[in-house]
Amino acid sequence: MSNRLIRRFALPAGALAIAAAATCAGVGAATAHVTANAPTLSQGGYGVVNLVVPNESDTAATTALTVTLPKLKSARPEVMSGWKATVAKDPSTEEVTSITWTALPGTPGVPVGEFAQFRISGGPFPEQESVSLPAMQTYADGEKVDWSQPMGANGEEPEHPAPTLTLPAAEEGADHHGGSADQSGGTETSTASDADSSSADGTARWLGGIGLVIGALGAVFGIGALVRSGRRGAATPGGDDARRGDDAQSGDDAQRSDDA
Repeated sequence: MSNRLIRRFALPAGALAIAAAATCAGVGAATAHVTANAPTLSQGGYGVVNLVVPNESDTAATTALTVTLPKLKSARPEVMSGWKATVAKDPSTEEVTSITWTALPGTPGVPVGEFAQFRISGGPFPEQESVSLPAMQTYADGEKVDWSQPMGANGEEPEHPAPTLTLPAAEEGADHHGGSADQSGGTETSTASDADSSSADGTARWLGGIGLVIGALGAVFGIGALVRSGRRGAATPGGDDARRGDDAQSGDDAQRSDDA
């Protein structure tokens, strides 16, 4: 190939740089989605869901996030410094339908180039393998990004996919209210503690009853000893007087014998 043809099809260095930057930017955007994970949660169970929210803006901070939930009986947001959480419920069923976090005035929200984690504890989650949690991300400049698009039929990822949980089936006989190891362990520990407490209480009552019986017996024996001691004390003076009388009588008899 001649140098002329090479020059004809070659791109300027500036164009190559722009194309490379655009490619990198596209890769960055594709990996900076709002995502959800729940390592300890199973189908139909309770647990903690962690939402990872990156700031994709180059100029504005993220100041609000709303996540839509699949109508949970219980859902509580984790306390976050600098944020206010609002829980929305279905008026007729009192089930939680969404949670909104709003950055408080004077706080940075999620600054440019950073991310934050928003956690929810609740359940029971649907008994299905995949659970979608659509989210709305709001920026300080008013821009909103709706993370609610489903995956394509061919598995292709959309521009703004909804955060999705993949839940394993619950183990047979597992306590759904113990969605996490900590929660189930807490339930088991509480049950064991109640049994130990009941056993200890029964033992204490037996020991207390035995102590009362021993105390009562001791009191009876003590009173008996006092009575016997009193009787001996009362009898001793009379005996002494009798002995003194006998001694005196013997002395008088002896004196009369001498005089005679």
